[in-house]
Amino acid sequence: MLKIGNYNAYKLCLDARGSTAWLARVKAVQELAPDILGLQEVVVDEAAIPCSQWDAIAAQTITAFAEDCGLTAAVPATPGRWHGMAMAANAHRAWYTAALWNPNTAAIVPDTYRPLGSPDFWHGLTTAAFDIGAPEPLTAVSYHGHPGSPLYRTEEARRIKMILRRTGGVKPAVAVGDFNALSAAQVPCPDGTLGYYDAEVYADQRHDDLEYQVQDGTIGGTQLADRRQTEMLLRNGYMVDAAAHLGAPWQATVGHWADGQGDPDPWGERRIDLILVSRPVAPALTAYGVLDSAAALAGSDHRIVWTTLDPALITAPEARR
Repeated sequence: MLKIGNYNAYKLCLDARGSTAWLARVKAVQELAPDILGLQEVVVDEAAIPCSQWDAIAAQTITAFAEDCGLTAAVPATPGRWHGMAMAANAHRAWYTAALWNPNTAAIVPDTYRPLGSPDFWHGLTTAAFDIGAPEPLTAVSYHGHPGSPLYRTEEARRIKMILRRTGGVKPAVAVGDFNALSAAQVPCPDGTLGYYDAEVYADQRHDDLEYQVQDGTIGGTQLADRRQTEMLLRNGYMVDAAAHLGAPWQATVGHWADGQGDPDPWGERRIDLILVSRPVAPALTAYGVLDSAAALAGSDHRIVWTTLDPALITAPEARR
């Protein structure tokens, strides 16, 4: 079985190495023991460090964290990507995503690492393909959704969909990340109809941040979550949400930190850290969970999500039409 996880590590910075918070994050990842891990919120102090040095500091941070966790993020350095790390950022902001992996169980395919930033992604998106013993490599995406714009998140999803497409179909792929929005995945209801796996958590909330999460024209009324981002990716089974697909018990991924422990949080408990897999990978899913150990709860305002899959059950490549 292959285990794939995702971790928004709450403003992970190099200066914090060895701190209680850093060690809690490392312990949480070690408890998970992933084969592939998406990582978000590696940050560099934009005010104190010149932008010309952001990549170097971020690469050092990711190297240190990966080493402490027993993983790697190293890729061959090139003249254009001299830092040699599977990471990405928007060129105007020092917030990075990354892909980490266990080199004993997942081998990165040469020349498949790509960092994508502005104008397509508010936060950088990291993608690479891995040899996992399946009929063809598994493309992995580490994503951090735009925090303030439902429309922008929708366009980010369209870009992800294009990264994963092949003519008339989709590659074997997994997209993990802090999507910053509720999923559009649906499950059967007791009355035989379909309903959202994630309930309408904003219905009774009253605060000024609702416009970042709620459909236009519903604030002060029904207050329905804007789910266009994942609707784009889940349409016609292009991808599936691992939690909903497997019928896993619902678990929040954020909301466990009280105000004052981290950034102010007006949202309460919700599930915005997601694992989506493409149509060829869906039959291979075997389990899904949310890590809620003491270390995981202390290390970040986001819980780690994970899924397992059997590479032998990934279906044959879709025909190109």
